[in-house]
Amino acid sequence: MKPRKKSASERKKLEDRLYRAVLELETVDECRKFFIDLCTPVEIEAMSDRWGIVGLLLKNLSYREIAAETGVSVATIGRVARCLHGDIEGYRLVAKKIGEWKND
Repeated sequence: MKPRKKSASERKKLEDRLYRAVLELETVDECRKFFIDLCTPVEIEAMSDRWGIVGLLLKNLSYREIAAETGVSVATIGRVARCLHGDIEGYRLVAKKIGEWKND
């Protein structure tokens, strides 16, 4: 990604505006339409793959099993696993909200 000429403060304002927009979506169809406009098909596929990996990690599949099932690289699976169990807790937050997190 090429460097942008926005300050950290300007970048944060833009990100916050994006996140507020996502919070306004009420249905899967609305979300799909927004993401199709917002992202390339490859970006949507990558995000979908990562979220799918979360579910497989929560089922305790090995990285190799997940790679064989999804075609996603072991490096990407490792990154998702680090995020799932890391300090930010975004994946964990959503997994808990939808009842998939059983590790507490």
